[in-house]
Amino acid sequence: MAAGIRTGSDRPSRTAMACNGMVASPHALASAAGLSVLRDGGGAIDAAVAANAVLCVVYPDQTSIGGDCFLLYHEGATGQLHGLNGSGRAGLGADRTALRAAGHTTMPRRGIQAVTVPGTVDAWDAAVTRFGRVALADLLRPAIAYARDGFPVTVRLAAGIAAAAPMLAAEPAAAGAYLPGGAPPRAGDRLRLPALADSLALVAGEGRDAFYVGPIAERIAATARRLGGAITVADLATHRADWVTPLRSDYHGITVAELPPNSQGLAALIALNLAGRAELGTTWGAAAHLHPLVEATKLALATRDRHLADATAMTVDPTHLVSRAFAEEAWPTGAPERAAGTRPLGVADTVAICAVDGDGNAASLIQSIYQGFGSGVIADGTGIVLQNRGAGFSLADDAPNRLEPGRRPPHTLMPAMLLREGHLLGPLASQGGDAQAQVHVQLVTDLADFGLLGDPQAAIDAPRWVVGSGPEGSDTTLALEDRFPEETFADLAARGHDLVRLPAWADGTGHAQVILLDWERGTLLGGSDPRADGLALGF
Repeated sequence: MAAGIRTGSDRPSRTAMACNGMVASPHALASAAGLSVLRDGGGAIDAAVAANAVLCVVYPDQTSIGGDCFLLYHEGATGQLHGLNGSGRAGLGADRTALRAAGHTTMPRRGIQAVTVPGTVDAWDAAVTRFGRVALADLLRPAIAYARDGFPVTVRLAAGIAAAAPMLAAEPAAAGAYLPGGAPPRAGDRLRLPALADSLALVAGEGRDAFYVGPIAERIAATARRLGGAITVADLATHRADWVTPLRSDYHGITVAELPPNSQGLAALIALNLAGRAELGTTWGAAAHLHPLVEATKLALATRDRHLADATAMTVDPTHLVSRAFAEEAWPTGAPERAAGTRPLGVADTVAICAVDGDGNAASLIQSIYQGFGSGVIADGTGIVLQNRGAGFSLADDAPNRLEPGRRPPHTLMPAMLLREGHLLGPLASQGGDAQAQVHVQLVTDLADFGLLGDPQAAIDAPRWVVGSGPEGSDTTLALEDRFPEETFADLAARGHDLVRLPAWADGTGHAQVILLDWERGTLLGGSDPRADGLALGF
């Protein structure tokens, strides 16, 4: 590994290299679909959408067209950066008072009450209409084929279905799709999803309106009506993604761009601004390196929890939160010497895709149904798993993120784009729920401070940590993959951290994707997380 990073493994770094275009995603079939689009003349956004559509089939526990989608897009011709918020809103019939009266003290985590309007298909349409070179119908063809003809279940997916089996078994449509013969499929089994294939084919044939005002919308609304949910045909018909201005901050020569609220992108920028005020030392993986990053992340996440909400409900200007001035206010004397507390964090299921084409266009796309198999509800007759993003709302009347009709929930999805000296460096994104901001912090600091700009796969392969994670941890819990040096564990414990050892390549530490541009040599350098099933592929 470069820069002295120790992985506890003899696995060599395998950064992908290409000149004309590249795709990185968490599943090999999705990366291959995106690469095929690039080879046939499509652009970065086309490749990202094609790969995302395949992931909605082959990673059904992680994502679905019943979920939300966020995008950062770098336009090569102008150098402009565009953000797309493709998240859906609570239905106009949402009522926190009624939920409290029904006995809920917090938002339901699963079921129809946690369902918000799915934003993915509209986001695809908006992005491809503005920046694409290929018709959406053509981009959906690989996904339709995998859904109709079948795809092999990976070891990771087999485990995900098995873990969700009790929830899936309670929903006839879910059980029929994902528990064939009444049992979870085994790794290597061929899984077919014909109802989902039909829904994707409807979108391909009739466009986004098939989903939002046509037959799919009617079935989603009918399912919500049957189960007592708030989503109606009118809620779907009025949904539109929004083009937004990204937030930015600089860290040691790298400009990091993230999406504004309701995305949690500001958490990574706050943490990086705080880390920029600390001395990380010169030894990667030592406690002197990790402790300031961990404490910066804790404070950033606490700030996120206090303020993050729908953009219209934010009570603090996000640009102030990601400023150097805020970092100086929050850490006037730098990182604390002892571990501070944090709340337990949640891991959510998501897919992240990076794509770059030969014209300098780049896409960082992230899409999700939140937790494994989302709400656990499949819209009647569609094969579409509906997300449970509504779980992010609060039922408290004074909370910035309180449930309100037509509001967007706070969102973990946070694609990123990196720039250097005003020029594109490349897209970066990760799966992982609350871990996403933490993965961004670790990757950016490894790239900027430890010489890994020429080896993004090495940065992805490096051992990871996650704050607030652990089966029954205290508020100072810090979980680390067991590939860190033993002296690091001892030193961190002495600083007050309650440590949890995670296995090597732990799934709960995120699935990262990165593509970087080497402008001097005219090459693309890509990495894909071995904690998932993906590849970085280029030509």
